[in-house]
Amino acid sequence: MKKLILLSALLIFACTDDEGNPCVYQPTLTTEAATNITETLATLNGTIDVTSENCEVAPGEMQGFVYSTNPSPTNDDNVEVVYGTDISTTIDNLIPNTTYYVRVFITNNLGEFYGNEMEFTTSAEASLFNCDGAPYPSIVYGSQEWTVENACHITYRDGTPIPQVTDNTEWANLNTGAWCYYNNDPTKPRLYNWYAVMGIHDNDPNTPNKEFAPQGWHVPSDTEWTTLVDYLIANGHNYDGTTTENKIAKAMASTTGWVSSTYLGIPGNDQSTNNSSGFNAFPEGVRITDGSFNNEGYYTTFRSSTVHNTNYTWVRTLNNDNSNLLKPMSSNRNGFSVRFVKDN
Repeated sequence: MKKLILLSALLIFACTDDEGNPCVYQPTLTTEAATNITETLATLNGTIDVTSENCEVAPGEMQGFVYSTNPSPTNDDNVEVVYGTDISTTIDNLIPNTTYYVRVFITNNLGEFYGNEMEFTTSAEASLFNCDGAPYPSIVYGSQEWTVENACHITYRDGTPIPQVTDNTEWANLNTGAWCYYNNDPTKPRLYNWYAVMGIHDNDPNTPNKEFAPQGWHVPSDTEWTTLVDYLIANGHNYDGTTTENKIAKAMASTTGWVSSTYLGIPGNDQSTNNSSGFNAFPEGVRITDGSFNNEGYYTTFRSSTVHNTNYTWVRTLNNDNSNLLKPMSSNRNGFSVRFVKDN
């Protein structure tokens, strides 16, 4: 954001009242730097100080901010009416990576008065890259946008490393964030405990948690998982084409990797018909609380950010014995896959 020197606008309107006394109207309008700038939001700030002697201001006076993508915005551009002396307001629906110009204003029967101009630039739209440096693929499901590839990064958002833990005993006793490869095999996917997802990076309760998800994204809550499930059911992704009950396992499962099965409606049955939703969930397996690995090819479990109790959280599981997406609770120490949902 380019910083401009703050100037006070001193505007004098002179006339006389019925007794011949001069009207002096002196609004001092100061536009201050915008704050809390994101891709689509910004908070506008300013001060208004008016000295008025022997002047009659008719009803209908407005004050606040005017802003535009062009310099010298006026009341013909975007207007935010804010009354008071120290004024502030948050504006939304801005365009990412775009420069805006803003001025404090007052308008009344005496005229239009503007303060100094400030400019700010919205953040570029957040990009989400996988561990190969390519953008994570994502799909919009109704009001949500989900990644359709598992998380693989090994640092928190600020670059702090998330430890890799291979030893079973060490993993079993963790209460801070960690990741591992399935079976400690670098050719396999990465799994994360709940502490990593919540950014709990040390044992100091006074230390703020880190952010696990990249900028602009977050780990889905249990409610957001439910929204996804309801959307897939309502939009015909049950294996039998119905739009009631939960039979979406095949629609969410990958077309390869599952142990073959003859049971109708489960991911391992006729895998070529899987993944109608594009969610593409591979049976990565899990790491359980004692540090051991199991169930590769049989199921995959995804974390949510929603706590069930002190030691357990809600998760979602695709199991090669079920036609639905299961909702069990699971230990914080288990190692599971992670997907992201885009911030609204």
